Amino acid sequence: MTQGNMDPQLQQLLDKQAISEVLQRYSRTLDWLDDDGQASCYWADADIDYGFFKGKAADFLPIVMEIERGSNRRWHMLSQPLIRLNTGTSASSECYGIFAGASRQEDGTLAGNLYGGRYLDEWAKRECDGVMQWRISARLYLVDWQNDLTGQPEFTPNADFPLPTAEIAQSGHPLFRKL
Repeated sequence: MTQGNMDPQLQQLLDKQAISEVLQRYSRTLDWLDDDGQASCYWADADIDYGFFKGKAADFLPIVMEIERGSNRRWHMLSQPLIRLNTGTSASSECYGIFAGASRQEDGTLAGNLYGGRYLDEWAKRECDGVMQWRISARLYLVDWQNDLTGQPEFTPNADFPLPTAEIAQSGHPLFRKL
């Protein structure tokens, strides 16, 4: 069955799944410092408003990746989005997000912040490299709350509770996998 004569409900499910996967890729590419993957979440001309930055995605991406590289540890998690398909090529979504980042402090400990907020996104489905793709065409990020994080675990396992840790300080970490 070709996309032109696909059942409309099936096409809606596929479109919503594709948008959900972009949102998951957004979090993952920030955490692994994957510049190309992060760029693939937005159209270059997308309007971005994070408060500290208002402008186009092409200008935002180097800034946000520099901020992420400034953390010794970062972790983004997004809720399942609520998605409304407006047309076959435009959509709106909202999802909640939690972000934690920690950096080495002057006393040698790791500390940072935990943020909770929401992403209000607009989406466009356009052709890129011969394939129709969903990407963010506009984003407003709202912070709802923030909490300080002190005494974060180091990058070597605690002998009393030896969970593995990974310090992702640059792109190309050995544990990163293309998915």
